[in-house]
Amino acid sequence: MKSAVTVSLVEQARGGPFVYWDGLEDAFTKAQQLGFDAVEIFAPGPDAVDRENLKSLVASSGVPVAAVGTGAGMVINGLSLTDPDQERRQQAIEFVRQMIAFGAEFNAPAIIGSMQGRFGGELDKPAALGLLSDALAELGSAAADANQILLYEPLNRYETNLVNTIADGVELIQQSGSNHVKLLADLFHMNIEETDVAAAIRDHSDHIGHVHFVDSNRWAAGYGHTDFRPIVTALKETGFDGYLAIEAFARPDSDTAAQKSIQAINTFFE
Repeated sequence: MKSAVTVSLVEQARGGPFVYWDGLEDAFTKAQQLGFDAVEIFAPGPDAVDRENLKSLVASSGVPVAAVGTGAGMVINGLSLTDPDQERRQQAIEFVRQMIAFGAEFNAPAIIGSMQGRFGGELDKPAALGLLSDALAELGSAAADANQILLYEPLNRYETNLVNTIADGVELIQQSGSNHVKLLADLFHMNIEETDVAAAIRDHSDHIGHVHFVDSNRWAAGYGHTDFRPIVTALKETGFDGYLAIEAFARPDSDTAAQKSIQAINTFFE
């Protein structure tokens, strides 16, 4: 298992659950200093990052990119893969497709979280899930062409009314028919939706490709009430070898959140 810390470059999302906010150089420097294995990037879009600068930071720090988030498509542009409007939906698909290509330059998968959208109004749940399944099939193919996987993240009921549990996420990706879509298991969302987080990881370990390792309140591990011991045991016993990424609030501040997180990972996974 490898560790990663998050950085957000999206000003519209300031205050959201990302550890670092002061640019890529700051994030990569501190990730290296603290001993993180990689950085997960939440960028405004595929063309918002200077590729050459990022390649230089990766090379100089020895810290690779773990994954790239696509949520800015929703936060900034209001795009959704389940938008009833076909033109808007196609714009969302194209946004993710370009983020897949951006991530692939750094051997990093793209993450679909908030861009999955919701159902409501003229769009009922089966229809919305059908649109989402079709989008995952298309984007999974794009990820395969880029020699990557695509990460799909079930969210809690307050953020989407489509897919909330790991089991439902497995059903969705199986419906899509893509072999290049894996699940992102976020412990914050799972704390809300799963009856047994460790059991969900064990039962669906073959489908999990990435983990957001945070406490019950979306703070760094140790600030909430999550019992990490059975979760850590499940990850070890199922042979998870992906990233444990810290998508946590910068509380009480970025550096403390990062330090507490890497200390917890080193303690649990030594």
